[in-house]
Amino acid sequence: MLKRSDNSFDDRKKEILGAIVRRHIATGEPVGSASLTRQSSERLSSATIRNICAELESEGYLSHPHTSAGRVPTDKGYRYYVDNLMKSTKVSRLDAARINEILEGESVTSPGKLMERTSRVLSQLSGNVGIVVPPLISQEMLHHIEFVKLADSRVLAITVSSIGRVQDKVIRIDVAFSQDELNATARYLVENFSGWTLFEIREEILRRMTEEKALYDKLLQNAVLLCSRSLQEGDQPDVFVEGASNIISKPDFADTERMKALFKMFEQKSRIIKILNECIESAHREAVAVRIGSENAASDMSSCTVIASGCFYQGSSSVARIGVVGPTRLEYDRLISIVEYTARMCERLLIARGFAVEDRKHG
Repeated sequence: MLKRSDNSFDDRKKEILGAIVRRHIATGEPVGSASLTRQSSERLSSATIRNICAELESEGYLSHPHTSAGRVPTDKGYRYYVDNLMKSTKVSRLDAARINEILEGESVTSPGKLMERTSRVLSQLSGNVGIVVPPLISQEMLHHIEFVKLADSRVLAITVSSIGRVQDKVIRIDVAFSQDELNATARYLVENFSGWTLFEIREEILRRMTEEKALYDKLLQNAVLLCSRSLQEGDQPDVFVEGASNIISKPDFADTERMKALFKMFEQKSRIIKILNECIESAHREAVAVRIGSENAASDMSSCTVIASGCFYQGSSSVARIGVVGPTRLEYDRLISIVEYTARMCERLLIARGFAVEDRKHG
């Protein structure tokens, strides 16, 4: 993770804030100055610690529940901890062994099965919600495509990506195609554009259609129509969500209305995709992105943390999003390491199992 320095923090403030965050994560209870006195490396007095805590509170890093003498971290406090105070984000041997055991199972025979396993391992190890969003199949490189004529001006488009993902989609068209025309169009696409994404294929065909010699090329016209309809009608990725019921046991989500809102969100694919995308895009080039509480744009995520990473394969043309969603009180050090290790493990397995191929540049 990128470390962000803050000149207003001396070593004592860093030590106290770090101790409060770690203790609150472990216990879920407000942290009082008496317990901090025993932990302080300089054996600071309770009065000194109270003064430091008051400063941290006034600066927005801690809050002071009315019913308790102790303090708890705010979103800003967690953010400072993640950016500056975490001791290590290296995955433990125990967690790595568990991830390997689940992901390397013999029954993982397809990319979809691997993504499902990935959401499961993230949920099991975090005790929260594990989410995986594979890339759109139209963003993966084409391996094979077929068009099958159906009744009522419909065509079944069967697309196989270079990592073996298969998508069947029924599209409606106004043009009456014969099966021979559909077969010829499919052959043309496979022979000329294998290794391109469907998006790239459509753009290239449109470019070729602007050339005068291609204006009356029936094959190109058929190809652009079929590709455009295949992309336009419901190109939505699968979304694997595991462990949504885990939030029921979290004291952080004791509010019934808040829990209902989260369950509703987990049922909406587009919301999940947007949340993971926003999290990863906000992190620029960091391997793992973290959005804490109010940093999330969605109001019903204001009490949640999202930890996410991209899983890259086929060069840079396809990216799956994987992540953990839970309350802001999370084991940040451990879960960041788990998400990063799991993403890299997925990348290796996609190649090793033959689901992914090296990026073949066309030109």
